Amino acid sequence: MLTFLLKKLATLIPTLIGITAVAFGLIRLVPGDPIEIMMGERQLDPAAHAALVHRMGLDQPLHQQYFDYLGKLAHGDLGQSLVSREPVAREFAVLFPATVELASCALLLAVSVGLLLGMWASLRRGSWVDQGVMGLATVGYSMPVFWWGLVLIMFFSVGLSWTPISGRISVEYDPTMRTGFMLVDAWNSGEAGAFKSACLHLLLPALVLGTGTLAVVARMTRSAMLEVLREDYIRTARAKGLSPARVVAVHALRNALIPVLTIIGMQTGSLLAGAVLTETIFSWPGIGKWLIDAIARRDYPVVQAGILISALTFIGVNLVVDLLYGVVNPRIRSPH
Repeated sequence: MLTFLLKKLATLIPTLIGITAVAFGLIRLVPGDPIEIMMGERQLDPAAHAALVHRMGLDQPLHQQYFDYLGKLAHGDLGQSLVSREPVAREFAVLFPATVELASCALLLAVSVGLLLGMWASLRRGSWVDQGVMGLATVGYSMPVFWWGLVLIMFFSVGLSWTPISGRISVEYDPTMRTGFMLVDAWNSGEAGAFKSACLHLLLPALVLGTGTLAVVARMTRSAMLEVLREDYIRTARAKGLSPARVVAVHALRNALIPVLTIIGMQTGSLLAGAVLTETIFSWPGIGKWLIDAIARRDYPVVQAGILISALTFIGVNLVVDLLYGVVNPRIRSPH
């Protein structure tokens, strides 16, 4: 198992170097002067502008800037924001819990509903239930996130006024942010209505972010269940007189969960790293919105750190899934 882990870690090194190079190079292809954007309407004379560029190291050759960037990364330094002048690591630590909270709720919704729909479809194979569930799963997976988010906002927020449009909690509540997770802090605040407000603010973003994952989980659960239900041990369990619920829940579902858990693990990384559009649409103050704002402001250190951290999150979750799958199935970690 150790050899399997070391091989996986070895493949990550060139991947991470490639990610840093892409993040470093792409942001510098975006037109605009970060110094001018940083100063806003304030006009700098050429000498002051040149001095500021030199102080931030932006007048160095690109390869030198890149090597300086790698040198800081090697010491755990993500740099300093060009706009806020705050350490990037500090800004990330403040915003990351919001993204984790959103992704966790989206995953919980996707897994719970996706498993139920997939099981239901597999037990009604060929019926209108099966066709309807798979049709909805295909539509859910194909829908653009920005379009789906706007549709839900127009219907539930604007039309019915059931849910808020943006933010994490209504302005009349001000819970002390001890954990960074709004649901937890709103619950512990003791303010009447704060937890309900936090839940309502979270509902639509979680639904939008989790729709694609829900569709994938439903389709994979159906496929895995259909395969397991044809096995001999399932027929044996039925012949013994076990109840249909016990056959499905204990014998079929447990064995069908192995490939489903792999998909769930991969989707977890995607949710954490891919919440950019959802957070932007709903003005959710997480890593995704932070990254989009940094791109608009040409804030090089923030963009580089945001892309790197998102990639590391995705890679880390998938590495854990690979290791768990290697534990479940020894043939995967076997060298032959």
